Amino acid sequence: MATTTSLQNPVSFSPPTGWRDETLADLVARLGDIPLDRIRTVPPPGMAVEKDALEAKQRIGRICELVDGVLVEKTMGTYESVLAGVIIRMLGSFVDERNLGLVTAPDGMLKILPQLVRIPDVAFLSWNRLPPEGRPQDAIWSLAPDLAVEVLSEGNTPGEMRRKLDEYFQSGARLVWYIDPKTRTARVFTSPESATEIDSQGVLDGGEVLPGFRLPLAEVFARADRKPPEPGQPS
Repeated sequence: MATTTSLQNPVSFSPPTGWRDETLADLVARLGDIPLDRIRTVPPPGMAVEKDALEAKQRIGRICELVDGVLVEKTMGTYESVLAGVIIRMLGSFVDERNLGLVTAPDGMLKILPQLVRIPDVAFLSWNRLPPEGRPQDAIWSLAPDLAVEVLSEGNTPGEMRRKLDEYFQSGARLVWYIDPKTRTARVFTSPESATEIDSQGVLDGGEVLPGFRLPLAEVFARADRKPPEPGQPS
């Protein structure tokens, strides 16, 4: 027997507060001209919430940031994740030895502004930013990092990274590092308008955020590029 669907009470769509009547082109531009295959359409753009970002990895096998109600896939190649791991180990040792705070990895979600969940590849959170009892109990921490580190990947665009930079500092971040694996260089930001270029033989400095911490770029890449020992050599 055939069935019919009543259209007497059609489902209506109400765009989120603050959204314009925009086209898909407008949406892509607002997100920083990112590739379309990084924009998830379930839930529909503008309707996603924090729960959707948390469930994305299990549901679609992808880690997603939440940007103005839109799930945006985080792009990161395996080599970029190796670089992030090296930075985490070097930074984490410095932070742990001095009990300065906590360091997060490339899947650590931070709600840095309303309707905005970002996932820095590496982040340092000082005890001053954390509650007196230590780490928050929420799955997504409503905190801005003291230091945010982004290892640039193939799918990142200049517009996206510029937007992230503005957001990090708007939320209260004090230092941002962008690491470029292609050129083996870095850019250090102490504000959205203040950038210092670090060449492949240069050193990232913790400055006022992490006094005394130094991260030689050549060492970071050397650790990420390690090869197995020659036959007969100790491992």
